[in-house]
Amino acid sequence: MKPVPLGVPAFPAAAEASTRDAQLRGNLRRATHTIRARRAAAVTELADWSRLRAAGAAIKDRALRHLDHYLEQTEAAVTAAGGQVHWAADADEANRIVTELVRETGEREVVKVKSMATQEIGLNHALEAAGIRAYETDLAELIVQLGEDTSSHILVPAIHRNRSEIRDIFRERMADWGRAAPDGLTDDPAELAEAARLHLREKFLRAKVGISGANFMVAESGTLVVVESEGNGRMCLTLPETLISVVGVEKVVPSWRDLEVFLQLLPRSSTAERMNPYTSTWTGTTDSDGPRVFHLVLLDNGRSDTLADTVGRQALRCIRCSACLNVCPVYERAGGHAYGSAYPGPIGAILTPQLRGVASELDASLPYASTLCGACYEVCPVAIDIPEVLVHLRERVVEGGPATVRGEKVVLRPARGHAAERAVMRAARWAMERPGAMRAGQRLAAGTRRVHPKRLPGPGRAWSDTRDLPPVPEESFRAWWLRTRGEGGTK
Repeated sequence: MKPVPLGVPAFPAAAEASTRDAQLRGNLRRATHTIRARRAAAVTELADWSRLRAAGAAIKDRALRHLDHYLEQTEAAVTAAGGQVHWAADADEANRIVTELVRETGEREVVKVKSMATQEIGLNHALEAAGIRAYETDLAELIVQLGEDTSSHILVPAIHRNRSEIRDIFRERMADWGRAAPDGLTDDPAELAEAARLHLREKFLRAKVGISGANFMVAESGTLVVVESEGNGRMCLTLPETLISVVGVEKVVPSWRDLEVFLQLLPRSSTAERMNPYTSTWTGTTDSDGPRVFHLVLLDNGRSDTLADTVGRQALRCIRCSACLNVCPVYERAGGHAYGSAYPGPIGAILTPQLRGVASELDASLPYASTLCGACYEVCPVAIDIPEVLVHLRERVVEGGPATVRGEKVVLRPARGHAAERAVMRAARWAMERPGAMRAGQRLAAGTRRVHPKRLPGPGRAWSDTRDLPPVPEESFRAWWLRTRGEGGTK
């Protein structure tokens, strides 16, 4: 991923500001509650959902175990079908490749399919710096682009905006990017959609270059797959003369038979639909249909390093459905911008620090952006145990030490404020390894319980500012057991 820009706050500071925004909280609450209720109803229609979920996880794990094989198979199939494959180790290399490919066409405008990978690498900014204008065509991404905003949700990037805000953005900014909004535009959803349709239609008809990501790559045939609900993506995939697809290496699945599982899991988990209205597939190029030139850019950008972590690698199963965001109490209150990444919510809290290597204060704070309630794991269609990975990453943050970041050995420095936590954990381990010391500490705590403070001093103040310390019982469990059961425990 791109490094964290200077001045981006850590999650606690960003969340403290965003949770004060009552309008934002209201927008998020209405949207996430609606989506989660619809998803729950769609999932219960399938009696074999749990088996589908297990199958999805198994397929992804198999693909990741043999990732080198399936990527080489994909490259061979794409090349045989008339496409060209490029390998990008990081965001800078991917941006350079795409920029050069667009320049070779002589064009200065491109249309884009909604793509998390291109957001991750900051492609639009790289193209702009090269004098190339990228037009987002997904409705929510269009709203974000016109509003000079950033996405806050994986599925619904403009979830933090309400209809009135969208109307104002269209009225004020559409003319700067092409066709102006109609006079007298209201906040009626049908009118807003029609304004966007008219604005985008001229882009589709004029553009010679399209840029996309992909939801899946089928290794056996070199086929790429994009699923969507609007049809704008299909326009970008079929009308331009040149198509450039930037795809994370983890998106590969071995076969069409495997793809069938995900085409059931993804729509129900994301949009609560039985199937996506538009499922577009393309394999290389043909003489009679679609783009005449196709480029596939396979993006690593920290994925190989993530794969090396036996606990954290399960984050690479993610199919970007956003179900975890819609059930997360932290995301619902803090919003997506607080995560400082293209990937917000629970999946972002485990994926972003691994792709970027826990290399900044923001990245080190993300594994703590969770209550560990487990709701995210329950709804994940590929059974990513997000709480397990969060705890694992917290351990990495606290302990620091060596790690591999984008192929280079670096030393991860513990985030500021974790020195005290590390000392407390080591003291606890010392005590728990010595039964005599443990008993003495418990007796001391029980004997002084009446004078214990309700707030912690020093570094512990941040924890106890928002909660009371649990009261110390009059006797420990060990003491109660001895008193009621005796040494043998048979009373």
